[in-house]
Amino acid sequence: MASWKDIRVLSKKDMDKRIARFAKLSGSDGGLPDSPLPECKRTLYAVIGFQPPKKANGATTSPVGDNAAMMPAIAIAEGFNLGYAKAKPGCGPLMHNHDTNETFIPMTGIWRCEWNEGKKKLHADLKPYDVISFPPGVARRFMNVTKGDPKKEHLLMFVIGGNQPRAEFTPLAMQRCQEFAQEQAAKKPVAKKAAVKRAASKKPAAKQVTAKKAPAKKAAAKKTTGRKTTAR
Repeated sequence: MASWKDIRVLSKKDMDKRIARFAKLSGSDGGLPDSPLPECKRTLYAVIGFQPPKKANGATTSPVGDNAAMMPAIAIAEGFNLGYAKAKPGCGPLMHNHDTNETFIPMTGIWRCEWNEGKKKLHADLKPYDVISFPPGVARRFMNVTKGDPKKEHLLMFVIGGNQPRAEFTPLAMQRCQEFAQEQAAKKPVAKKAAVKRAASKKPAAKQVTAKKAPAKKAAAKKTTGRKTTAR
């Protein structure tokens, strides 16, 4: 590669590959261990970088999840990665760690950034354009804590160092994921029985066959013809 001091000319076509229009970004709400959890529901957008990392175990993944890591808007590897998270109030990821620096910048709403776990947990609430930067090796998470409309989503930007950054969920976070999976598995047989019961209740009742009654006029005629007549 030529030295950065050797100034080069870049064509409009080449620069267009490095432009990401927010309205055209493709987000993903899956691909992470905590994605199925209702309190963790969020959409992640891989804008710059995020080459899929090598996984060491089930708790290790790309910071944006397997799905979003496969479709960055600007697919380059130049030492950093940038993305967005969109979530409703009360939602955010479980505690996790990164092997490189991670920086959060709220774009809209109020976001709570927590670090450490258990009794040593601390947090800071950030308003739009505030910045917090986490070093590697510190458990952290974020959550939308905006007041008002509970259904309105807000946006958080994150910048992560490296070319193939890795995220690893803490043991407590993985325990929560396993507990939720077991809860859902236990509900399936119950839900299936309820569905069968509902289907059975919707079946039409069997029709009872009853003998038809003869019309009144015909019955009366038969009664008259059956009488004996006597001469007066």
